[in-house]
Amino acid sequence: MAEPGAPLEPALFPLVLQLTNPDQREAALLELSKKREAFSDLAPILWHSFGTVSALLQEIISIYPMLSPPTLTAHASNRVCNALALLQCVASHQETRGLFLSAHIPLYLYPFLNTVSKNRPFEYLRLTSLGVIGALVKMDDSEVINFLLQTEIIPLCLRIMETGSELSKTVATFIVQKILLDEMGLNYICATAERFYAVSTVLSNMVAVLVEQPSVRLLKHIVRCYLRLSDNLRAREALRQCLPDSLRDKTFGNALKDDVTVNRWLTQLLFNIGENQSPS
Repeated sequence: MAEPGAPLEPALFPLVLQLTNPDQREAALLELSKKREAFSDLAPILWHSFGTVSALLQEIISIYPMLSPPTLTAHASNRVCNALALLQCVASHQETRGLFLSAHIPLYLYPFLNTVSKNRPFEYLRLTSLGVIGALVKMDDSEVINFLLQTEIIPLCLRIMETGSELSKTVATFIVQKILLDEMGLNYICATAERFYAVSTVLSNMVAVLVEQPSVRLLKHIVRCYLRLSDNLRAREALRQCLPDSLRDKTFGNALKDDVTVNRWLTQLLFNIGENQSPS
């Protein structure tokens, strides 16, 4: 008996084939990116189809000249983001994730994360690129964390955490959080004072902004980062000095009054650095 998704596949294969035809690629990118959730095996089909990944990388490389000086248009940004959405499928799928990393595909996205223009096409490009990296770290795979630590993802994320839109800041902070939650990632960031203070200074600056413009969603990831840092003994000592006062007092009490999880994390964090009674 055919699987429930089987009738969709005859429509899928012509679209994938059209990705390798420059005249048909743009329409196929749009159609596939819109329907990607409907095709459970889209990722392996994209990866193993002849010339498809090369076509997606061509889309990415073709807009590098528009990054500096910043001339990226909304149309070009939308088109490449459709290609990135398909790469996110590949990054998320268990069968293709390792192949995606082995081919170093994430490195093609780093120039997008390195942009600083606040124009909407660039912001959309950064956010979609962060989504691909976010899809990788969601898998809680040490191979992913190892790859990201060997590249320059942390400094790129830290800059976006300070200068991006709220949504980009949230995804970038989530990526750093997932890196920290891996033992290898925590040890890497706490291995030198320079790395620790690079992260903690950005987190502190973000907290200062949130005092004026609260965002519970962003604050949740920041608190979780601090809590994870406090699991490292040297970092815990440093946090006694550099944890923002607004996290020690009731500054965010009103914003967090309905969030049991973040309040629990905050209580545990303050207990870990010796400022609270046992959170139990």
